Amino acid sequence: MKKVSIIDVAKLAGVSVSTVSLVLRQKGKISDATIEKVHAAITELGYVHNVAAANLRANTSNLIGLILRDFSDSFSIKVMASIVQELEKQGYMVFLGQPLNDDDHLERCLLSFKQQGVAGVIYLSSDATTLHLPEKMRLCPLPLVVVSQSLLEENCHLVMRDNRQAASLATRYLIERGHRSIAYIGGRENDMIRQQRLLGFHSALTQYGMVWRDEATPACSDDTHAASIVTRQLLEKNNTITALLCHSPDAMIGSISAIHQVGRTVGKDVFLTQQVALIGFEDMLHVNLTSPSFTYVSSASEETGRQAATLMIRKLKEPELQVQRITLSGQLIARESA
Repeated sequence: MKKVSIIDVAKLAGVSVSTVSLVLRQKGKISDATIEKVHAAITELGYVHNVAAANLRANTSNLIGLILRDFSDSFSIKVMASIVQELEKQGYMVFLGQPLNDDDHLERCLLSFKQQGVAGVIYLSSDATTLHLPEKMRLCPLPLVVVSQSLLEENCHLVMRDNRQAASLATRYLIERGHRSIAYIGGRENDMIRQQRLLGFHSALTQYGMVWRDEATPACSDDTHAASIVTRQLLEKNNTITALLCHSPDAMIGSISAIHQVGRTVGKDVFLTQQVALIGFEDMLHVNLTSPSFTYVSSASEETGRQAATLMIRKLKEPELQVQRITLSGQLIARESA
């Protein structure tokens, strides 16, 4: 069977080869009627556009390299899905890399991207213990967009969460509902996300004339057992605490266990002394299968992905684009736990 060519499509559609090419590349000012005729011809003939060959001829690429280092992180997974969806809408394809946590693997990943001819790289940073990118990423020769869950001190195109705003929003919400003894549970001492949220927590307390107490912000490792232990110790020492900000899903699950262990319940009624309100910092659908459903500040993961993809496309179209730093605020979703 003869291979269908772009010439065959042009003949059937009654247009020039260059017009078909412009339609395929979504370039130029082509009327809707002409575009419809070309697509109808493509469908009838079963023509398959060889994007790689077209990119090679035009010295361009519709491939974007995406680096995701932590597949266990729910935020990064949601951001990745949003990035892929947005890029595909715009005619781009994603080449995924998952280097291990060392420079050699990262270097090989970037070399692979270069060999595949990617146009740019989106890096999902998962290390919340540093303000800086790995050296290999800082030296990346390709257009680069970084997505981070915490503040980075890098001169790069950056999309990141506003952790300070999220904690301030959650704290003010609790205070305005009558809570006067609030604690922050979880996160390791060197976790930048925790540190930024504590700034927002402190700021909101100060705004309402409330006292900051270090003992009300216990750090712990990222697992439910550790969170349960520190929460129980805190509640046993201070039974006036009526609300908890939970650093992570594990911290929230651990806190629930501790609340029950000390004979209290989860709930939003500040006037019932046995109830403890809980607020998390992302939508934990697997937790919300139980009752009560949990109040949280959204992580804005879908919007983060859209912004990262849009910024990458803009950078490719405007090579001299000045460095952009986009900070996304979360939205408080009030449910049964607070």
